[in-house]
Amino acid sequence: MATRLATPGVYVEEKSAFGNSVVSVPTAVPAFVGYTEKAIRGTQQLTNIPTRITSLSEYHTLFGGPCETKFEISSDENQHFKLRMVKSTRFLMYDSMRFFFNNGGSVCYIVSVGDYTSGISSKKLSDKKNNGGIVTLEKNLEPSILVVPDAVLLSEDDCYSLQAEMLAHCGQKMRNRFAVIDVYGGRSERTHDDGDVINKFREGIGSNSLAWGAAYYPFVNTTVYSPSEVDYTRISNPEVLIEMLTSEVDVALEAGKLQEAKAEAIKVEILKINDLENVDAQSTNSILKSVSGKYNLILENMLYQLNIMPPSSAMAGAYSMVDAVFNVGKAPANISLGSVISPCVDINANDQEDMNMPLNGKAINAIRNFPGKGTLVWGARTLDGNSQDWRYISVRRTMTYLEQSIKSASEAYVFEPNNANTWSNLRSTVSNFLSNQWSGGLLVGSTPNEAFEVEIGLGSTMTANDILDGILKMTVKVAIVRPAEFIVLTFEQKMQES
Repeated sequence: MATRLATPGVYVEEKSAFGNSVVSVPTAVPAFVGYTEKAIRGTQQLTNIPTRITSLSEYHTLFGGPCETKFEISSDENQHFKLRMVKSTRFLMYDSMRFFFNNGGSVCYIVSVGDYTSGISSKKLSDKKNNGGIVTLEKNLEPSILVVPDAVLLSEDDCYSLQAEMLAHCGQKMRNRFAVIDVYGGRSERTHDDGDVINKFREGIGSNSLAWGAAYYPFVNTTVYSPSEVDYTRISNPEVLIEMLTSEVDVALEAGKLQEAKAEAIKVEILKINDLENVDAQSTNSILKSVSGKYNLILENMLYQLNIMPPSSAMAGAYSMVDAVFNVGKAPANISLGSVISPCVDINANDQEDMNMPLNGKAINAIRNFPGKGTLVWGARTLDGNSQDWRYISVRRTMTYLEQSIKSASEAYVFEPNNANTWSNLRSTVSNFLSNQWSGGLLVGSTPNEAFEVEIGLGSTMTANDILDGILKMTVKVAIVRPAEFIVLTFEQKMQES
């Protein structure tokens, strides 16, 4: 009796009628690592501090808006133009956040490694020396997905090195999260030679912790940017644009398509391109769009290039959506992506065969266009495609979910007596949790006994020496639902019966 009976009276004792329960850990909380316009909350700097947000408006408040991606324009003697994106002005974090929320994303973490002034550096994205970038997430247990959209903007070797670090972080260091990876050069078609984008990716990614990540190909054409976000202010060499548009007016004037007065008025508007401080850019942009076909083509080309996006952020949103609508055991495949027009490369069944089942096992998930269905995610494999244990994304993520949930609940029993009462309570706690998961469709079996086993006790999982050493061992076996990746329909004719 806990209360010492020394004074006459009535004493009340309370006994716990129920054991501890297992609280499910979150399964789809992505952590995005990259560059932002700012990183501040009030007076507190948020650079290299994982920060939880729940909406794009909250991102705006803490991390600002998009970068002003610039283009360099050139033309030949035939007045054919070419636009080249200025790499130092391109950052993908903000665009990826829009892509993420457009695909069902909700809660996520942001790790800002710097602003838009100094370009992209692989050392900042994963800074082991100064505990920056990906390394900052080692002290935060909630994120379950890792995404680094800016990785594809690095040099090829730096990109592969960073993506290998992502896998190591998920599979070796933390073992509680999953990396979603873009194939470098994902806008290019396959060539099936030494320069093939898929083959180079497989060589560059290495062979460690492959079960802890999935890769997607190709990049996708999106509607993340709207036409209102593109105008002449994105041209880094406006003098060339002025020359091109002026030449267009002169050609139209000589052909009799313009009167001289109108041509001069248009040239006045064209010259305003070089006076960004004292001119209403929106008004000038509207006028040029209404009178110049070439200007409209330039805007369309800029919009097209800006809207080419790597798919990892959309997939992170898709993981969140699937987990919320179904559960973590549902493969994030055979689903359409929001804000996507088409994949940058058209893949057919023959093209995907080598991507899905290569000899080295490094499966790449395809994003394909199907007539009448739109653009679908048509793959559900990890990079460890030859492993029957960890071939599928849903299996790897389900096991991680079960492990982390049970681990968290088991911490309540640390330093409890290592005896039959504790074993019974722990077995009951875990069995109840797994029974609920079986009822929810996460485990397969006609009965709970077929779906899972929980073993604990002296002589089954522990020896007498284990108990003397203070070690409590429990073995959990689960039958996880696997996706029906291949559906085979067999047809044959039968004899007429009447």
